Amino acid sequence: MDILARIRLVRKTLGLNQAEFARRIGLTQTALSMIEIEKTTLTEKNIKLICTTFAIDEDWLRTGKGEMFGAISPYEKELLTVFGKLTSDTQEFILEMAQNLLKRQENQEKNSKGS
Repeated sequence: MDILARIRLVRKTLGLNQAEFARRIGLTQTALSMIEIEKTTLTEKNIKLICTTFAIDEDWLRTGKGEMFGAISPYEKELLTVFGKLTSDTQEFILEMAQNLLKRQENQEKNSKGS
């Protein structure tokens, strides 16, 4: 399996169509399609974006060695898989809620240290 096949596998594992996958890494669906069929070169920037956006192990993406999701917990892997299958609106809502929960947690930690 080559890198382009692994990109398709990532996309399908996360339950994303080309348009949604492309949007998340700042490409158009057409641009991603051209990459997947080797009409356009896959750039280093796109490789990095795929890995950081979807928590993909870069070595796995490039070589196929190791695990797709690298050193993440089973909870993180499941969350990414489920998150990828949600609609954009639901993903946005969950992200906003997670950010609010993180702020709340940080404030609680700060308050408990100040006590």
